[in-house]
Amino acid sequence: MFGKISCVAKGARRPKSALLAGTQMFCFGEYMMYKGANTYHINSVETIEVFYNIRTDLEKLKYAVHINKIVQDVTNENQNCYKILQLLLNTLYIISETDKNLDLVLSIFKLRLLCLLGFEPNITNCTNCQEKEKLKYFSIKENGFKCERCSNSDTSCISINENTKNAIKYTIMAPAKKLYSFNIKEESLEEFKLITKIYFNEKLEREYKMEEIF
Repeated sequence: MFGKISCVAKGARRPKSALLAGTQMFCFGEYMMYKGANTYHINSVETIEVFYNIRTDLEKLKYAVHINKIVQDVTNENQNCYKILQLLLNTLYIISETDKNLDLVLSIFKLRLLCLLGFEPNITNCTNCQEKEKLKYFSIKENGFKCERCSNSDTSCISINENTKNAIKYTIMAPAKKLYSFNIKEESLEEFKLITKIYFNEKLEREYKMEEIF
């Protein structure tokens, strides 16, 4: 697989172009291309999914654009990134076709993406003493759960309740097609959002903020 590649779609912006629909943002399709001297050129495209509801809802569009920017940042040209593509498509589908809380969707996406990039947190025991019970903290510095005793000497620890802990574990372990099949209460969502935001920014060494698209 070629992964992400740059290509040219000559005349795609013309109103009657056969390439118009298939070259818009968030379009998923099958593309017929040929390689020119310096880049690929699109001959034809058959659209599979255009995620129409994202285009008609400004709030959904804002989150989708943010997620797309992250994917662009973490992938390179000619890098096999099938699993990241699968995650992106599943995420865009959930945003487009459901009314799921968008902050929860973004948090799940970020944590799962980190796992694909090699930053999967330790969720089986305390990252310090290997204790398997009473894991009530998440350590940003040491990448995973910590027990109460070990958390006292770690200023990067964030307290979590049982629902938040289960959300983290499910996000890491769930099959791709069932990744978004859970909800959590508002209190746990706030903890989950905080942890995924800080952990994501820490591991990618930059601060991601939601862009204003207009």
